[in-house]
Amino acid sequence: MNTRSVLLFLFVAFIASSCSNLKPFTQGLIEENNWTEDELKKIQFYLSDDIRLTRQASGGSSAIVSGEIKVVNGKRVEEIIIEKGTPGILLFQPKQNRFAVSFESGGKDKYLIFGPGARTNGRYVLKATEWKRRFGTITYDGKTYQVDARNSIASLMVDLEKIQRVDVKSRRAGGRTIK
Repeated sequence: MNTRSVLLFLFVAFIASSCSNLKPFTQGLIEENNWTEDELKKIQFYLSDDIRLTRQASGGSSAIVSGEIKVVNGKRVEEIIIEKGTPGILLFQPKQNRFAVSFESGGKDKYLIFGPGARTNGRYVLKATEWKRRFGTITYDGKTYQVDARNSIASLMVDLEKIQRVDVKSRRAGGRTIK
């Protein structure tokens, strides 16, 4: 085994072990910790599953920055894939129990909305403008995309060990005497 192979193995092992502490982010965590929006913005979120955004590309310009153009059934389709484990940050809360989370830089409108799911024990899952049978409608970077209904289970994950670490400053009082 050469040095390069050993380094690759160690890198993969490190990544695998660092992802093992991820737990679903839930409404219960917010209530339990009384987090404010500013505190929530300091939490590193991760994606539990791949999310694939697709939309039919217009006949005009084909310059795509964050996605790629594919031809599906003779139609040009723009596709953006956000992979499982991708880190994201909370940009803002559009309303109570909703998070606008960004997984890429380069624009203030590159975010997805997450909120507690009724059937997911309060886990923060992907929210669409509407779900119709097999597809949901999502606005991303100012454009309307479709997502497969399977993406509705994609949720936010957090490293609870990092969040729950308490930084304790300790010192001993020296006492006071009368002079």
